[in-house]
Amino acid sequence: MYRAGDEFDQREWLEELDGVADELELDAEARSTAKDLFLSTAESPEERSKPSALAASVYAGALIAGDQRSQTAVADAAGVSRLVVQERWKQILERAGFDAPTW
Repeated sequence: MYRAGDEFDQREWLEELDGVADELELDAEARSTAKDLFLSTAESPEERSKPSALAASVYAGALIAGDQRSQTAVADAAGVSRLVVQERWKQILERAGFDAPTW
């Protein structure tokens, strides 16, 4: 879970997340879930890790909401490599308290 102030602190990254979600035409539930996942895992002060966390959160959020997009599509929209999404999305789920699938 995240603090109320995290949304304010991460507002620039949340705007970036909205841009990625717009490009992917994600529905409201997928956007909300991606935002919650990102904020729940955004405690790292390292800005270099934010793009990968953002992309993985979008992928996982869309997957949870049933509005799935490919790892490649998410990576392209977020400006990261597909490998980043592939390596991070299960970690994002687990850090947020979900059981990551084993497939």
